[in-house]
Amino acid sequence: MKKFFHLSTCSTCKTIIKEINPAEKGFKLQDIKTEHINEQDLDQLKEIAGSYEALFNRRSQKYKSMNLKDRNLSEADYKKLILSEYTFLKRPAVIDGKKLFLGNSKELLEAYQ
Repeated sequence: MKKFFHLSTCSTCKTIIKEINPAEKGFKLQDIKTEHINEQDLDQLKEIAGSYEALFNRRSQKYKSMNLKDRNLSEADYKKLILSEYTFLKRPAVIDGKKLFLGNSKELLEAYQ
């Protein structure tokens, strides 16, 4: 699978898309706001990342407003939250076979420029 999960309103995502042009490199772009990530894709990301927690975005406004930092979240909680609210997935999340890049990583830019 070659997918580029992003948020169309995210300036970091826009910059990365402009720099590496993932569509030209065979990636399917998926705006997670209009097309939420499905359980199968999330499970595949988790397989590579090692946990749902590794995919979880703690910078989300919802994370703060729901006081999640004060809760002891399980892996099942992280999965449920990511599936229920697009802002909880770190972005961009880029999967290329068995490689996964999360966020604005130098490795992502180096690999696809």
